[in-house]
Amino acid sequence: MGVADSEQRPRVRRKRMTGRERRQQLLEIGRELFAERGFDATSVEEIAARAGVSKPVVYEHFGGKEGIYAVVVDREMRTLLDMMGEALTADHARNRIEKAALGLLRYVEEDSVGFRVLTRDSHVASGTGSFASLINDIASQVEHIMADEFAERGYDPALAPMYAQALVGMWALTGQWWLEVRKPKREVVAAHLVNLAWNGLSSLEAKPKLQTRRRRSG
Repeated sequence: MGVADSEQRPRVRRKRMTGRERRQQLLEIGRELFAERGFDATSVEEIAARAGVSKPVVYEHFGGKEGIYAVVVDREMRTLLDMMGEALTADHARNRIEKAALGLLRYVEEDSVGFRVLTRDSHVASGTGSFASLINDIASQVEHIMADEFAERGYDPALAPMYAQALVGMWALTGQWWLEVRKPKREVVAAHLVNLAWNGLSSLEAKPKLQTRRRRSG
């Protein structure tokens, strides 16, 4: 092939992304980086480099990594809340617990990147951060269901928020643990969660008391 032939060959131009496509690309890249490294260790420079754009493009769309992180976290929280909300509409209390446990574990398994984003920079026990906020949102949904169940069974409905936090916290911490080990299978983990939760709830004492007593010094 001569020089003339190569000069006559038309150049292939890359299609320029629309603003919407670029925004989505930056969100996906940010999501991956936040899952891999966490918020603090992720930089605008790295997001821009992976996207093949300059830093000003990132600032133009989101104002910085904080803007990307906020959108990513909001999307993940809404996805998981929708899954849990659907599970909690089952017709029987035990079915609700089963579907909720399976829903959370399915999200962990099938959307592990999103779950890592939610859990990497905050801890369920810390009381702050995206994951703690998520747990509170889920617990608020569970709380109403538990309050109705408590009222029907003669327990104090005012205690439902505490029990909801305990139940959802158990699911969440187990999900964090299972994210890393992936053993046993999802259905097995869910079955054991339900075993602990349901058998515990079905045998609640109306007025529980601690059996251990402080020994008096002689």
